[in-house]
Amino acid sequence: MISETTLSPLEIADELRPAILRLARNLRRETEALGVTSHQATLLWLVRSRPGLSLRELAGEEGISAPSLSGHVDRLEAAGLLRRVRSSGDRRRVGLELTPEGRAILKRVRARRTSWLADRLDRLSDDDRERVVQALPALHALLEPGPTA
Repeated sequence: MISETTLSPLEIADELRPAILRLARNLRRETEALGVTSHQATLLWLVRSRPGLSLRELAGEEGISAPSLSGHVDRLEAAGLLRRVRSSGDRRRVGLELTPEGRAILKRVRARRTSWLADRLDRLSDDDRERVVQALPALHALLEPGPTA
C-alpha cells in the first residue's frame, strides 16, 4: 500500500496499475454477463455517440483497419444491435446506427457496471469513499491527452 511519504510517479504507477487493471477486469465481467464483450460495448457506445459513423471512421476511432473491424460490425449487426444505413445524401456512404436493442443493451451494460462499482464503494468507510471522491479530478486528468513531442 502507498505510504505517507511522497512517492515518485513510477512508484505510484506501480501501485495504481494493478488496481486499475483489476477494476477493469471486473467491469468487463459485468459486461460479458450480458452477452456482449467489452469491445462490442465500446463499439456500440461509439456508434451511439456518433450516429451515422462509417465503418472506416469507426475503425479510425479504434485504431484498427476497416477490414479488421468489419467482422465485429457484422456480428453486432447479426445480433440485432446495430444496422448499416445508406445515406440519403450520398448513396455510396453507409453509416452505422444502433437499433433499439443496441440502445437497450448499452443501458443495461452501464447500469450493471455502475451497480457493481457502487456495491464496492458501499463497502468502503466514509473516509475511504471521500478519498476516492477527492481523487476523481486527478484520475480524470490521467485520461487527458498529454503534450505532443
